[in-house]
This record gives sequence, C-alpha cells and structure tokens, in this order.
Amino acid sequence: MQIYIGYDPREAIAYHVCVNSLIRRSSKPLSICPLALPNMKGFYTEGARTTIEGYLPTNQFIFSRFLVPSMMDYKGWSLFIDGDMIVTDDIQKLFALADESMAVQVVKHDYKTKFPVKYLNQVNGDYPRKNWTSVMMFNNSHPDNKKLTPEYVATASGKELHRIEWTDKIGELPIEWNWLADEYGESVNAKLIHYTAGTPCFHDFACSPMANLWHLERMLTNHSLQV
Repeated sequence: MQIYIGYDPREAIAYHVCVNSLIRRSSKPLSICPLALPNMKGFYTEGARTTIEGYLPTNQFIFSRFLVPSMMDYKGWSLFIDGDMIVTDDIQKLFALADESMAVQVVKHDYKTKFPVKYLNQVNGDYPRKNWTSVMMFNNSHPDNKKLTPEYVATASGKELHRIEWTDKIGELPIEWNWLADEYGESVNAKLIHYTAGTPCFHDFACSPMANLWHLERMLTNHSLQV
C-alpha cells in the first residue's frame, strides 16, 4: 500500500506522528514516502506558482501532491494525505473503497472556515472545493491522471489543481476519512482526523478538538522500551 505524506519542516513532528498512527493500525505492510521539497530537486520546481486564489501557500507540499501519479509511473493505486493528520483505524479500510471507474477519490467538503488565520499566522481563505485535495486516493492508471505530468504540475494554476479540474471522474469518500476536527468538532466516528487549522504541536492549537488523540499518538511515537 503506497502512501505519500506531505512533509513541512516547520512541523516535522506532525509527519512522524502521522506515520506512527498509520503503522500501528495497518493490517498490511505499508510503503510510506514523505513529499519533502529537498528530496525532489531536478524532478520538480515548487516556485512555478505562488498563490491559490490570491493567498500564499500555507505548506511546502501544496503543489507537489499532484505529482503522485507520475511518481507511481501511472500504475496502481496510491494515497496522498497531508501531514497534519492521524488515523484511528486500519488504513486498509480506506484502500478497500477504491473505485476503478474514478480517477481520484476525495471527501467532498462544503464549509466556510471558522479560522480566517491558521497556524503561524497564515491567512486561511475560503475557496471552492477547499480541503478536497488534502486526502486523495489516486487511481494512477486512469487516463485523466496521465495529464498530471511534472511539466503540467509545474505550470498549472492552483485553481486548476486544487479544484481537480484535470478530471470530472471524482469519486466521493465518507467524511470520516477526512474529519476536520477544528472545523467540525468532536466525532467518535472519525477514522482520519485532520487538524487543518493547526496541528496540536503548535501552542495555539494544543487544546483544539480531538487534540488529546494527537498528543497520545505523539507520546507513542516517542516511546522506547527501557530495561
């Protein structure tokens, strides 16, 4: 099961906690790849686009996520998720929802943010299909995804990419697989918790809804058995 996770050095701990939550609960082996800009030199240049709907990018993987099909050589299935997440269930259950007729599957959020300013004092604007691309199951071999070449990703607008304008074959995932805890509040049904306004590693969001589950996962990430 190939999983790509957005990595931002400003919250490196978020990536590692996310990985630990995946490993602890998966019933099958995982292949996990961080999307970190320093690892992608010569393959992709992030600076081709500077804004999405007039706002500066809020993380370092805001465009590189769309390279996943090309990194997979347009074969098989893969999952992209933001780094500011943890899972509370077996990720294989998400892969089991794969629909071969779709190019990509996402949770189709429809909301207005409660946080006009998010972590590190970044502007957090509303735009159509906001947060749809924070969890994407890619059917890499689908013809529409072959449009996502490195050249296209390096030149397409943020609107084209984040509104998924390269395809109309967009399948829907259950909302519990991208539960926006700070926007929607507590949920006992959430299987993938997304701290989209700010990971609880930031002091301003340390006590946000469902932050206790993130802090527990962080403690388990730091664990080593002592004798």
